Amino acid sequence: MASYDFSTHRLFVTADLGPGARFVLSHDQANYLMNVLRMAQGQRFLAFNGRDGEWQVELSGGSRKAPEVLAVQQMRPQPDAGDLWYLFAPLKSARLDYMVQKAVEMGASRLVPVMTHRTVAARVNLERMRANAVEAAEQCGILSVPDVADPIRIESLVGAWQTDRILVWCDEDAPITNPLTALSSVQPGMPLALLIGPEGGFDAAEREKLLRLSNSLRISLGPRILRADTAAVAALALLQACCGDMAIDAVHKGRA
Repeated sequence: MASYDFSTHRLFVTADLGPGARFVLSHDQANYLMNVLRMAQGQRFLAFNGRDGEWQVELSGGSRKAPEVLAVQQMRPQPDAGDLWYLFAPLKSARLDYMVQKAVEMGASRLVPVMTHRTVAARVNLERMRANAVEAAEQCGILSVPDVADPIRIESLVGAWQTDRILVWCDEDAPITNPLTALSSVQPGMPLALLIGPEGGFDAAEREKLLRLSNSLRISLGPRILRADTAAVAALALLQACCGDMAIDAVHKGRA
C-alpha cells in the first residue's frame, strides 16, 4: 500500500509552500474548511501546489471568511513531473468530467481537447476541466495537477506535431489487434501522447493524416468497441504499464 495519508483533507493551493510560509485560503476553500468541515483554529490539513511537495499546514489566524494558513512540515517532496499527454475529442458534461478525473488518476501531465469532424461537444468548459483535475489530484494523493490546454483542431495538431514525442492513437482498424504487441516497440520513458477520438471514430481524412505522421503509433483496444471515456482509461493503463511510469518503476525495482 502506498504511504499516503488519505485520512487527512488535502487542498491544492497556488501559494508558495516552505518552512514558516503563510497564505490566505480562497473564498471557496475557506467555505469548505470552515463551514462544511467545521475546522477550527489550530487544526491541520495537507496542502500542495505542484511545485513544493506536500505540506502539513495549520489554520493559524485570520477570519472565517479569509483564514490564514501556516506551513508546518513537509510531508512529501515534489516528485519528478510525468510526461504523458492525453489528447481527446471532448464529450458532453458528466462523461467529460469522468474522463478528465480518470486521466489525472492515470498520470496524464497535460490535457488537450482535440476538435474532430465527429466531435459531439461544440464547446469545452476549460475552467470546469481544471476544477475536475484539481479535485482528482486532491482526492488521490497526486502532487502535480496537469496543464489544461486550449482546444485545437485535429488538422492543426497533426500539422504542428513535434517529432520527438510519439503520438499513440486508438483505432479499431489497427492491423495489430493486440495492443501489447503494438506497444512493445516503445521504450519506457520515451515522451508519449495518447489520442482518443470521438464517438464514431476518426473519419477517413483524419485517419489518413494520422497515418502519414512519421512518429505515430496506431493501436487497437481489442475486440470490443469501447465508449470514449472507457477507452481513455483502458488506453492510459496500457501505456503506463507498457512504456510509462509503471514500466519505468518496474525496471528500477528490477535493478535494485
